[in-house]
Amino acid sequence: MTTDTTGTAARDGESRRSGPADSPFVRACRREPVGHTPVWFMRQAGRSLPEYRKIRANVGMLDSCRRPDLVAEITLQPVRRHGVDAAILFSDIVVPVAAAGVDLDIVAGTGPVVAEPVRTAADVERVRRIDRADVSYVDEAVRLLVAELGDTPLIGFAGAPFTLASYLVEGGPSRTHAKTKAMMYGQPELWHALCARLAKVTLAFLQVQIDAGVSAVQLFDSWAGALSEADYRRFVLPHSTTVLSGLADAGVPRIHFGVGTAELLGAMGEAGADVVGVDWRTPLDVATHRIGPERAVQGNLDPTVLFAPWPVIEAEVRRIVEQGRAAPGHVFNLGHGVLPETDPEVLTRVVALVHEVSARRAEQG
Repeated sequence: MTTDTTGTAARDGESRRSGPADSPFVRACRREPVGHTPVWFMRQAGRSLPEYRKIRANVGMLDSCRRPDLVAEITLQPVRRHGVDAAILFSDIVVPVAAAGVDLDIVAGTGPVVAEPVRTAADVERVRRIDRADVSYVDEAVRLLVAELGDTPLIGFAGAPFTLASYLVEGGPSRTHAKTKAMMYGQPELWHALCARLAKVTLAFLQVQIDAGVSAVQLFDSWAGALSEADYRRFVLPHSTTVLSGLADAGVPRIHFGVGTAELLGAMGEAGADVVGVDWRTPLDVATHRIGPERAVQGNLDPTVLFAPWPVIEAEVRRIVEQGRAAPGHVFNLGHGVLPETDPEVLTRVVALVHEVSARRAEQG
């Protein structure tokens, strides 16, 4: 495998003239044949890379997300270094919420912190709609990246209504989501009003990215695993469906991911996903059975395995590639994001191993 100066990977037997729409990543998302299993990593844009820490020095997270030149450089770094099959836009799930008028900040070591948590109907009214002008820096960053990436697809993303609502109601990250559930159960009309508004914000944010040229989008519902399937279907599924079904005619694959969602995988697919992300707790062959044959899967190496000796990592990678063969399409990824202490060289070796093992499997049929 070679990597050109834009980070576009050229591999034996694969045309470099077909563009990102015919890349292994997009083809796998569409459940089409591929020469090798494509691989990318959640949180690959930054986190573990020394070049990321250098460029982010003394620049706040929200400010970083609002600088197109910085966004483009950070997004490209893991593509250059690892030879992954897709780039993911460097951003944060609260970026569109901030653009919608919510006073918040991303505090290092804590996460998003909301100045005035949502408690009343008046608080919900403060969350306004957004359009391209509100996130013009994202539009510009995507256009810069599409030009630089060439045949390598760019993934856009956004936070799902439930996860965004949880941050707004709790005022920040939460282990129990007690305030969130209290609103869901005790004030369902208020809850649905908040989520409906956030669904419109999220849909608009993803549409901006699609219009600017991303090849796929991922909807992160990071905290959905805190819910039972019944609660998910009642309080969350309608709003995630608004987002994903709203992009049904956009012409790009839609990926839906959450953590701890083993019992929700089927419902998450029903929301309108083409690909369902699976965390490390559920084997991919089991997940495929729950999700059904109409959708591809993404995942699902435990991020902490990357700290083990290489023979352990190799065995786990081979296991996941093999289990992914049960799915109609498989995109190799971690079961959650890259941890900051991860050795970047290990990630590079994992990419090469996935390509090698899966290409051999493809040749064998």
